[in-house]
Amino acid sequence: MIVVFLVILVALVLFATEPIPIDITAIGIMVALMVLEPWTQVSPAEGVSGFASSATVTVLAMFILSYGVQRTGAVQILGRKIAAFTRDDETRQLGATIGVVGSISGFINNTAAVAILLPMVTDLAHEGKTSPSKLLLPLSYASMFGGTLTLIGTSTNILASDLAARLGAQNPDIFPELHAFSMFEFTALGVLVSVVGTAYLMTVGRWLTPARIPVREDLTQEFGLEEYLTEVTVPADSPLVGETVADALAGTEFDVDLVQLIRDGQTFVEPLAPKEIRAGDVFALRTDRETLVSLIDTEGLELLPEISVDEDELEGDETGQSLVEVVVAPRSSLFGETLASANFRDRYDATVLALRRGPEYIRKRMDHAELQVGDTLLVQATPDSISRLNANRDFIVAQEIERPDYRESKILLAIGIVAAVVTVAALGVLPIMVSALAGALVMVLTGVLNPPEIYDAVEWDVIFLLAGVIPLGIAMEETGAADLIADLLVLSADFFPPIAVLGLFYVVTAALTNIVSNNASVVLMIPVAAEAAHQLDANAFAFVLAVTFAASTAFMTPVGYQTNLFVYGPGGYKFTDYVRVGAPLQLIFAVVTTVGIEAIWSVA
Repeated sequence: MIVVFLVILVALVLFATEPIPIDITAIGIMVALMVLEPWTQVSPAEGVSGFASSATVTVLAMFILSYGVQRTGAVQILGRKIAAFTRDDETRQLGATIGVVGSISGFINNTAAVAILLPMVTDLAHEGKTSPSKLLLPLSYASMFGGTLTLIGTSTNILASDLAARLGAQNPDIFPELHAFSMFEFTALGVLVSVVGTAYLMTVGRWLTPARIPVREDLTQEFGLEEYLTEVTVPADSPLVGETVADALAGTEFDVDLVQLIRDGQTFVEPLAPKEIRAGDVFALRTDRETLVSLIDTEGLELLPEISVDEDELEGDETGQSLVEVVVAPRSSLFGETLASANFRDRYDATVLALRRGPEYIRKRMDHAELQVGDTLLVQATPDSISRLNANRDFIVAQEIERPDYRESKILLAIGIVAAVVTVAALGVLPIMVSALAGALVMVLTGVLNPPEIYDAVEWDVIFLLAGVIPLGIAMEETGAADLIADLLVLSADFFPPIAVLGLFYVVTAALTNIVSNNASVVLMIPVAAEAAHQLDANAFAFVLAVTFAASTAFMTPVGYQTNLFVYGPGGYKFTDYVRVGAPLQLIFAVVTTVGIEAIWSVA
């Protein structure tokens, strides 16, 4: 038991600090439990059982179904209709954002829903003259409580269902109430928390949510680049004349980026490296004032007077370029890399003009700043390069991108397949794992997805995370670790009634989830909750449900849930913003969820 607790402690530290990706941590947990079998009582077969778990397979299939809907462009069409309805009314924008993501998150993975809707909501804010910050945090929060509407709304729900079913099957006399969740088994509670959550976000939450990002008139102004963008000309006596751009940049230690070249009235952009510098060339530069002075003195350049380089000049038909915000996605391969080490400019044929990390802007020495999840890059690139960035799982392009390859003719078919999967599972004709796999297969057979796309659709890090942490729950049950933790929490029953103990489980799970992975929280807490219910002679299903809902709603930190990280950079939020807006909502949900479970299922 002590060994299991040590494994849990190490796992929690690694999950919270993320020195390595959490899916790698999960695999490490799995390996450690098998290597230490004499003490953990986890056999090799049990250690790898997570890969064969119905929860893991179901989540995999749901990723494919969600991606099928995404590839049709249905959400983008919906976004255009919403923009036409909301216009510049912030109340309508907020209501539409919450309503759309809350509804969609019940039927496609809520993390995927936010990734798809983030560009739409950002554009909605800019077109309606609203700060994106006022909409993006509600987008994340609404996706979480929307995910509680159905079994397939989050991977957490699916994992909790699998764990509950296993506990019930292994111990039918001890946990007769536990079983796999049906599709709409907790929808009534999900509707209750969604209504309360929506009311909060539209009133108190709206007042508490800050407008960190100003209403955008110009992206260069939004990122504070007015003093960092300028134009210089190359006189005939400059030592740079005759050199290629690549050689000129390689021979300087100045913090400067060449954004574009203007020669004889013609504008040139990437790739600039092979071009030979000529007298009379005009370069648009990204640099600071001090470096500019040194550059002019050293290289003999001349500053063009009263020149303002703004978004209009950097975009347009002449340049063939656009400015977009690009977010470093969770578990991006660029995490920990710098723009220089990743060779960003050549690799993606794009120029980074500025970097925003929460409320902080980095405009100097960007090439040497280690990239973090949630960083927002202001990028100048061609439409083709932006499309490639948009298709890259390392990034989320935070603005709507026109994609000519959307399969709009397949919209009704894709939605019909998802509806059929839900209906078949809800009626009990097939288990959700079987119906989801069948739906994924039909997506390919009907041409909604091409066969290679199913591998791109799956977030393999989540699959490995699930497979890795599931054996941890087995170890807790086999060694009695879950019983010991339950004994400690049940001591509170000497002072409080069972409903208060239920509320305590919600609070403990929510606190844990705000620090570590939501799926890890479920694996750790469900065996404990079930055992505590048994000791209290209470309804184990009620306790498992409280843990499930708490793990699905982590509002208080940007690292508590993937969707919170998605909006951290684009919203320009501070860490404390999540506490200010999320803590009251977390407390409200603790009460509403506990009371709702008592009213619908009864704790005793």
